[in-house]
Amino acid sequence: MSANPPPNAAELRQVMFGLGLAMLLSALDQTIVVTAMPTIAADLGDPQDLPWIVTAYLIAATVVTPLYGKFADVYGRRRVILIGVITFVLGSVACALAPSMAALAGARVIQGLGGGGLISLAQTIVADLVSPRERGRYQSYFAAVFITSSIAGPALGGIFAQYWHWSLIFWINLPLGLAALLIVNSRLKRVPERRHPHRVDYLGAMLLIAGSGLLVLALGWGGVRYPWRSAPIVGILAASALAWALFAWRTARAEEPLIPLRILRLRIVRDAILSSSFGLGGFVGLSVVMPIYYEICGGMNASESGLTLIPLMVGTVAGATISGRLMGRLTHYKTAPLLGLGAGALAALGAAAMMGSGRSLFWLNALLTVTTFGIGAMLPVATVSVQNAVDSRDLGTATASMQFFRQLAAGAAVALFAALAIGGGRAQLLEEMKTDVDGAALFSSFRLVFLALAVCVGLSLLFLARMEERPLRGERRS
Repeated sequence: MSANPPPNAAELRQVMFGLGLAMLLSALDQTIVVTAMPTIAADLGDPQDLPWIVTAYLIAATVVTPLYGKFADVYGRRRVILIGVITFVLGSVACALAPSMAALAGARVIQGLGGGGLISLAQTIVADLVSPRERGRYQSYFAAVFITSSIAGPALGGIFAQYWHWSLIFWINLPLGLAALLIVNSRLKRVPERRHPHRVDYLGAMLLIAGSGLLVLALGWGGVRYPWRSAPIVGILAASALAWALFAWRTARAEEPLIPLRILRLRIVRDAILSSSFGLGGFVGLSVVMPIYYEICGGMNASESGLTLIPLMVGTVAGATISGRLMGRLTHYKTAPLLGLGAGALAALGAAAMMGSGRSLFWLNALLTVTTFGIGAMLPVATVSVQNAVDSRDLGTATASMQFFRQLAAGAAVALFAALAIGGGRAQLLEEMKTDVDGAALFSSFRLVFLALAVCVGLSLLFLARMEERPLRGERRS
């Protein structure tokens, strides 16, 4: 570590702003293209390859997340996050200039390779700069950025595609990325740099990339490109299972595995990862399928349905902010998220019971906002609990591992919720919903969606309740 003094309050705010921009880039591009996909297909052609512009990014971003954490522990945070931002910006320019669907998919891979570590690296850098007791407040800001970006993405994508040009989805990353680059580079030079002697298990990394990449590919293709029980999907899942088994074997035998067993053996880490994975997975799955309900039941267009998600975003941001601030003041800091998740699970059950009752969208959104409030309240507590439980040498690896499993859970939840909402992508069921809005197809499908949401939130509650509530290091705020 360098001898640089820790940042003062003004410098810390500047660092936070730069890191928030970096996180905004990664989170926004996971969802912003969804509502613009029809316009992109009409312009570039090859509509059969359209899913690749989403799948390519998700695969690349997911598989490199654990590597970013390890590299940050070895080579330092500033160098690694700058490489990530530069790679992401270059990929964005390539996306905006793509002349074909294949070129766009390839450019999205570059984007994903850059964006995959930005979220976990931002969380790790904050953990370097502030004590665990203070982290909840700052992690709540990042949770707010992530959730806002995830929900604002579809609305922005629809507006850009409808009123201007779809390439603006990617051009907007250029000024944002350059601003993040300048701020992060200049401000992180003045703060302590943490490096720890580690060896990178490249064989384990290759196995993890294969296992997670194939799993994300199967989740993206299943029910959309191929039936779930088709030979391609079954084969991809089998290959993924084999790669995961080999990764587990390698992890148990490597001198220094990619995800150290000393981290995975901590029950608090396992419980926090499971709680946040189920909670965030439920949120992402909900945010993806709710526009379908709004467009069919409410007769909205893509941009309007995206804007209707704003109450859900507000609920999540409010939950994260309140819970994060309370962490610095309360000994029993799990109380707020436990109450929030309990209310959220009941609200999701209430939403399921509402289907077919004739009540307005206002009441449905009110219930779902309660659910997202609970999910938001859980996120900073889970993240800080993991960081508080591990040694400083493992901070980057542990934070990246949590983000990695969250992303896998989000991919699985999107596949599950989409299968429940529109029959796994079966076009005939979607057409049936459009022509029979008051019939049973829409309401029975979304009743299952909200029941699945209740299960996700309930499991998040269960694992958070089981998680050890360790005292947070640092002075308590009054």
